[in-house]
Amino acid sequence: MEENLKNIIKNGALIIDVRTSEEYKGGHIKGSLNVPLDEIGKAMSWLIKDVPAVVVCASGSRSEEAVRILKADGFEKVYNGGSWDSLGNIKAGGCPVK
Repeated sequence: MEENLKNIIKNGALIIDVRTSEEYKGGHIKGSLNVPLDEIGKAMSWLIKDVPAVVVCASGSRSEEAVRILKADGFEKVYNGGSWDSLGNIKAGGCPVK
């Protein structure tokens, strides 16, 4: 899965961080979009279903739930990236973190 995520990200996937805004402010993947899990339903109205997205959180649990919600609404190109810091290490061999 790690190699697959590398390719998805390399090809311009949107990275959605579903942690709380407070967690996000404490550190995140540069260029990621913060959409807390409890707001994912609202985001479905403006997210584009055909754009690949990798969803991250602190441990992978909330991102898994967000992926399930998005897929149930017809998003097919969404992937659970697990923890944001682990994905940061995958992205470009060590992604800039803010």
